[in-house]
Amino acid sequence: MIDATQDYKGKWGIVLGGSSGLGLATAHKLAREGMNICIVHRSRRSVLAPFEEAVQEMKSFGIHVLAYNVDAMNTEKRLQVIDDLLKEIGKGHIKTLIHSIARGNLKPLHSDGGTILSHDDFVRTLDAMAISLYDWVSAFAKANLFSPDARIISFTSEGSHKAWKQYGAVAAAKAALESITRSIALEFAPLGIKANCIQAGVTDTESLRLIPGSAIMKEKSIERNPYGRLTIPDDVANAVYLLCRDEASWINGAVIPVDGGEHIR
Repeated sequence: MIDATQDYKGKWGIVLGGSSGLGLATAHKLAREGMNICIVHRSRRSVLAPFEEAVQEMKSFGIHVLAYNVDAMNTEKRLQVIDDLLKEIGKGHIKTLIHSIARGNLKPLHSDGGTILSHDDFVRTLDAMAISLYDWVSAFAKANLFSPDARIISFTSEGSHKAWKQYGAVAAAKAALESITRSIALEFAPLGIKANCIQAGVTDTESLRLIPGSAIMKEKSIERNPYGRLTIPDDVANAVYLLCRDEASWINGAVIPVDGGEHIR
């Protein structure tokens, strides 16, 4: 019988934006399967307690956990994390890099007298939710941190190709994220790296609840879903686990729906 944990033991998973939601669920799943975890997140002091509890639970699985409460957009902080990882784990041990940064502007494009999206709002959203993926992948590759057959996984949504009110900047970022992921899949292939996007179904996370009209979005998603329920973070975490398996080594440059079939209706 094949021991699945052998794919993960001694390897490291880096989760960008892993303090809650999809990122934290993914970190927890990979930790349970024996992968060491490094989480780069930006959390207020008031919400740190639940995250620290989750870190302690992951450590109870017998793996190493590193956590950096820093701005993932800050170049100096990124270089510091890389320097620390080179000292802590050395070169060639990162099996997967998960991009789960949710930092987008939800202003409308048009409003009679109200605040609307500015050019800078678009730029900051694109930088955080799309371009940062390339920044981290490129920096890790230059530092030779990736193991052979490493996996890059980013989280997108139907908003990348459907219009939702007040989602314009995030939608542009998700479309860019998918494009950047495909380009990574092509141009980093000589290093053995595979890159894919997971298109999660509507999931009741803190980020979703910030979207105006999210309650209606959840209601409509349940109606569309063949199984009559929303996607949960563990559904997405399980898909990441599968994509990190050795058997998934020929999946590259794909956008994979993980939504129970919600996208087919």
